[in-house]
Amino acid sequence: MDQKKRILIAVAILLVVLGVIFGVDYWQRQNVASTAPADVPPGSIPIFIDGSFVASFVPEDLSQLKSVSFVDAEEGKTQDGWLLRDVLLLYLGEDNLQDKTQVTVSSSSREKAKTLAWSEVENQGNMVMFDLSGRGTLKLVSKIPGFDIRDSWIQDVDKIEITTP
Repeated sequence: MDQKKRILIAVAILLVVLGVIFGVDYWQRQNVASTAPADVPPGSIPIFIDGSFVASFVPEDLSQLKSVSFVDAEEGKTQDGWLLRDVLLLYLGEDNLQDKTQVTVSSSSREKAKTLAWSEVENQGNMVMFDLSGRGTLKLVSKIPGFDIRDSWIQDVDKIEITTP
């Protein structure tokens, strides 16, 4: 096989790999978009209660909330952000949230999710909060044992689900 054929085969393989990557990314974005109403602002995070869309969390609204911070034990870096508790209360009010209510924050692009009881989220000492990542997306961080290490944090958050008992 001459060099020209090898180059053509390498380029074809590269194009197929890129096509698969872009196809999977497009499919994931469509999955997220199809679950929220069409009029949800770009970059917003939909909030669902028991499977029904109730609100759209716009990161720009964080300016209305008190910012908090903590130093993570793993790397000693300061995590600055806004409590998930405050975000949910801003959009939902306390009537929708009870101690046994389950709060699931997920990222479709990372295929990760974390479910916490409202009592864990409400406890300000747990520091369950959104932090702005270096890429400008929100990540869910915490000091809760088992959820206080970076690998367990949820980066690129794109959905919040509330399940009531």
